[in-house]
Amino acid sequence: MPGIAAPLIAWYRDNARDLPWRRPGFGAWGTLVSEFMLQQTPVARVIPHLEAWLGRWPAPADLAAAAPAEAVTQWANLGYPRRALWLHRAAVEIRDRHDGVVPRDVEALLALTGIGDYTARAVAVFAYGDRHPVVDTNTRRVLARVVDGVAQPGPPGRADLARMAAELPDDIGEAAIVNAAAMELGAIVCTARAPKCGVCPVAAQCAWRAAGYPASEDRRRRQAKYEGSDRQARGAVLKVLRDAAPAAVRLDEVVPAWLDPVQRDRAIDSLIADGLAEAADGVLFLPR
Repeated sequence: MPGIAAPLIAWYRDNARDLPWRRPGFGAWGTLVSEFMLQQTPVARVIPHLEAWLGRWPAPADLAAAAPAEAVTQWANLGYPRRALWLHRAAVEIRDRHDGVVPRDVEALLALTGIGDYTARAVAVFAYGDRHPVVDTNTRRVLARVVDGVAQPGPPGRADLARMAAELPDDIGEAAIVNAAAMELGAIVCTARAPKCGVCPVAAQCAWRAAGYPASEDRRRRQAKYEGSDRQARGAVLKVLRDAAPAAVRLDEVVPAWLDPVQRDRAIDSLIADGLAEAADGVLFLPR
């Protein structure tokens, strides 16, 4: 068994958070929805939205039968609302291509709208129990510190999958635990700004700790300030449309008091371009 696998497994069994998608019987559809929602969104915010979503659409065919506008409205304030459209399209594809069953094969998962390397492998591993490396931001930070001896990982790439694969034990069940444990360790112990090295189960194997915690260039992409941004304008426009749905809103009544009317119009144009809104005859509405 690789050097960090055994301590990670023992630590995870005693310290893993009780999260809905980790419970027995949660299912591949629930896992897929949770992974869409968890992209760039904190766990605490996701859980109530996830429960509401699965209560309304417990299977892909249920969501596929709904209008895209319903998905965007249900997404509420989770942020990055294109994910709602992508999830709706993926549900349609699962219904039409896979008889309503979330596929198990990684390549089939990658062919669905909005699914990349991480999500495809997360579903295959955590829902179906297959053996693949699963790499998210937290995993990459753990590998950078423990294996490479640097404070922060470099830009993400396909090589990350090979690096994580090298840490996985041969046993399928244990490999799944190591995948989950590395993510969990990065989320609650080996954090970006305040790592808790005193309680880390792999501190003895950590190359960064052994080197005296040297600083390294932080090449993580910084998110632009939200206040006053185009993202904020888009969110304001979408809120108006969600509140009015399924009715349309006259264009001149869409956040008319926005301080920068050019930015407001740019936000509307970008929402239309992304398929999150439609315009016709002087009104704006969610996609139908």
